[in-house]
This record gives sequence, structure tokens and C-alpha cells, in this order.
Amino acid sequence: MKSKAKDLSILIVGFLSTLMGFLATLNIKFEWLTEQSINAFGAFFVAAVMLGSGVYAVWKNTYVSKNAGLQKKALQSQKLMKK
Repeated sequence: MKSKAKDLSILIVGFLSTLMGFLATLNIKFEWLTEQSINAFGAFFVAAVMLGSGVYAVWKNTYVSKNAGLQKKALQSQKLMKK
């Protein structure tokens, strides 16, 4: 997952950098569209994807939801899981 997030971040940062260069050739400039802001967005994107995948992994691998709680009780009743 980390590799996919990094690859997608590189794609987005590359697109934004190209867009910034294209707009500069047309003499259109945005104060907020700088190399630093693009790099910061790329880092933010990777961090957000990592946070999301971490939260998803914890949610799927714990018995938090209602159905997962029922599954845990069923496993415990069959002595397939310690209480």
C-alpha cells in the first residue's frame, strides 16, 4: 500500500508541477501554487493515505463492529479463541 500511495503522490505532484509550468508560460500565476506548496501537498497525500490504510487495518483486524463481536463470541463458544 505504501508503494501505491507513493506512486500516486508522485503522479499528482508531477501533474501539479506541469500545470504550474504551463500556467507560467501563459503568464498566469497563483500565489499559492508554488513548488513548496506542491511538495507539501504530496507529503500530505502520502500521510493521509497511510493514516487511512492504518485505520482500515485496525478496524478490519479487531472485533469492534457488531458483526465482528458476534464472530468473536462464536469463535469463543467453539473454543477456537481464548476469552
